[in-house]
Parts: sequence; C-alpha cells; structure tokens
Amino acid sequence: MTATSFHLGYVPGVTPGKWTRMWAERRPGVPLELHTVTAAEAADLVRAGTVDAAVARLPIDRTGLHAIPLYTETTVVVVPKEHVVTAADEVTVADLADEIVLRSGDDTLDWPDGPPGRAAEYAPPTTAEAVEIVAAGVGVLVVPQSLARLHHRRDLTYRPLVDAPGSGVALTWPDAENSDLMEEFIGIVRGRSAHSTRTRRSEPPAAPAPRPPSTAGRRRPARRRR
Repeated sequence: MTATSFHLGYVPGVTPGKWTRMWAERRPGVPLELHTVTAAEAADLVRAGTVDAAVARLPIDRTGLHAIPLYTETTVVVVPKEHVVTAADEVTVADLADEIVLRSGDDTLDWPDGPPGRAAEYAPPTTAEAVEIVAAGVGVLVVPQSLARLHHRRDLTYRPLVDAPGSGVALTWPDAENSDLMEEFIGIVRGRSAHSTRTRRSEPPAAPAPRPPSTAGRRRPARRRR
C-alpha cells in the first residue's frame, strides 16, 4: 500500500461504484483501489493496514477501529421458485420452522433467539455455494437482500423475512488521527460537498482575490458650467 493511493475493502453485496466516481472527481491524482473481502476478515484487514478502510457487515469487533453505520439491509429467504413460501409476498421466521436453513460466511446476521428452522449439517462458507445447494432442492438460504440479488438465478427467488434481524453495513477505519485521504472518503460516504470545511485538503487554500480599492472619502470633480 502506497501513500499515493487509497485502498478500500468491501464485503460482497456492497456496491461502491457511486463512491468510486465521486472519488475520481475529487482526487483525480490518487487511485482508489477496491478489494473484495469476506465479512469475517474485514475488520482484521483494516487493523493490519492491508486496507485503509472497509465497508463491512455489522456486528464487528471494534477494537482499535472507528465505525460509521451506513444502512440496514432487509433479510430475505432464498428458495426454489416452486417452494410453498412463494405463495406469499412476505415470510415470517415461523414459516421456516420445518425447513433446513442454510447460512453463509458472507453474512453476520445476529439472531437473539437463534436462526430459524433446522440448522444444516454442512454450513457453506460462501453464498455462491449455499445457492447451489438450494438450487439442488436441499434447504433454503437466509441472507441479506443484496447477496440474494448478487447471486440471482432463474430457478430461484426470494421473499423478505419480515421478523428477522436486519443486516447492518458500516464504514470502518483505524482509530487514529485521520489522514487527508481518509477525511476525504468519510466526506464522500456521508454526502458532504467537495467544499465542506470538514473535508481537509493537503494542498494549501487558494489566496483570496485582492479587494478593489475603496472609494470612500474621495471627492467627485465639480461640473463645469456652460
């Protein structure tokens, strides 16, 4: 990692394209390098300095880190298109009581009373593998909605799981004095304008334009009489 670039990690399902475009407009001479990271490793990579910041799924271990919650995703259940739950527009946890419920290492959903249904004997490490198992007719998959969209298949669909915990997404970075580049990226994520006083710049501010000379106290020339 060099001082002339900014490295951002992001978990699957997150779409950093808008931030990337805004960064290119504000810092055209500093590349924004993107790195796909797993939910489990995002915080550790920030602490290790492998990336400058990461867009991670909550909850995370915040030891040595700052974190700004960005948004909360809807949790959905991915099922074959002919599955019985597709008859409804929404699904509850109770509807999955008799199902084999798969989860993947790409999400960090926090279930206070435990996940719904029956736990699978094999827990797929990735959403892609879990989707393949569901497509084979074995179980259903509970994930944040962005992951269901990312791994969309024609033979599968999903329904919102209305009483399930949501999946929080946050920007996290080292708990230290922010660099100019870090302040810039925080400003972009928070929607600050390019001229915000909170966004620090490494270059010195432009010198103010000279003020025109004052005309106060000057006497106008007298008119000549004809």
